[in-house]
Amino acid sequence: FKVRGYTRCNRCGRPHAVYRKFGLCRICLREMAHAGELPGVQKSSW
Repeated sequence: FKVRGYTRCNRCGRPHAVYRKFGLCRICLREMAHAGELPGVQKSSW
């Protein structure tokens, strides 16, 4: 009986390094951010 749930990337299904806020893995998050598909996300500079 599998009880424990875990997050997966909604785009590619990757089970590791998934950001809950976006539901995406680090790779998909980076690709979509560079393409401008995530509103409010921009490269940081200071």
